[in-house]
Amino acid sequence: MDNWNKNCIFCRIIQKDIPNAIIYENEKFLAFMDKYPINLGHTLIVPKHHYSNLLEMPIAVVGEMYSLVPPLAKAITGVIKSDGFNINQNNGRSANQIVPHVHVHIVPRYSAEKIKGQWPTRKIAKMQDLQGLAKKITENLSTRYE
Repeated sequence: MDNWNKNCIFCRIIQKDIPNAIIYENEKFLAFMDKYPINLGHTLIVPKHHYSNLLEMPIAVVGEMYSLVPPLAKAITGVIKSDGFNINQNNGRSANQIVPHVHVHIVPRYSAEKIKGQWPTRKIAKMQDLQGLAKKITENLSTRYE
């Protein structure tokens, strides 16, 4: 990776310095399961180059990152059988960006959920469970959506 921050947890995940559950990787991006998912299958797409917010990214790179959303969302929702999904991307602490490294959330959603302006409560997932789900999603992605 040509630009990374050793203090950034996402950069450390990209470097494979800490456990992770990767579902997709290419030379520019990494998609992995969120350790604190809103719902089962909650995935993050991050650029491998460290950008603190979307405004630092070249427009073409933003487009490449967002072009990953449809095939990844199809693979995720296909495996977990969700009814839909949210796409979310926050910029800055005031916008609830917790990790200052650009990331896009794919959050599976279900018709039975009651959405009243609030997200469901986050959980803490076990890495072994995330890795097992990531494997199923990766298999679904590689066989159906590439």
